[in-house]
Amino acid sequence: MNSICANPAPRLWLVRHARPLVAPGICYGRLDMQADAQSTADAAQALHLALPADCLLAHSPLRRCRQLAQALQALRPGLASAMDSRLLEMDFGEWEGQPWDALDRSAIDAWAADLAGHAPGRGESLATMLRRVDEALQQASRGSVGDGAARDTVWITHAGVARCVQWLMREGSALPQAGQWTLPAPDFGGWLVLDLPLPR
Repeated sequence: MNSICANPAPRLWLVRHARPLVAPGICYGRLDMQADAQSTADAAQALHLALPADCLLAHSPLRRCRQLAQALQALRPGLASAMDSRLLEMDFGEWEGQPWDALDRSAIDAWAADLAGHAPGRGESLATMLRRVDEALQQASRGSVGDGAARDTVWITHAGVARCVQWLMREGSALPQAGQWTLPAPDFGGWLVLDLPLPR
């Protein structure tokens, strides 16, 4: 379900890509694949109708996010977008493309025991991901009012980034334990809208 906060602006729209073309139960973060074309078109149309006239758009470099950004731009000629690697999903390293139920249980337990510091599959730790997302969030906060007029910022990104933003807004620089990482994420093709924090 799409969720919109009442406070007008500046706001951050955390938009999740449409459903990816990947088999159920597969671990994917940086794994690059296309999203369903019709679902992408439907998401772009809904987003086009919901967004304010003037906004700033950035997207993850992965194809499933680029697709949605391009579909939205086709509906809004003149809308510029920036590709931002800080909006990438977590890198699961050697786990990418593997069925979750085929992964070594002890490796998953090691990650759960140190959710923030452990790099799953020798990829990227959550602490590292939080730092890069926080950098992008602070830049968005400054840019939304940089010209004196408040503008909404739109990120076409991933579930993990949406969770990171919510954690950073709520907990700042604190690092989460496994039991605390229960933040919601938008559905495929959906979004969450939050007030941008004041720049630090």
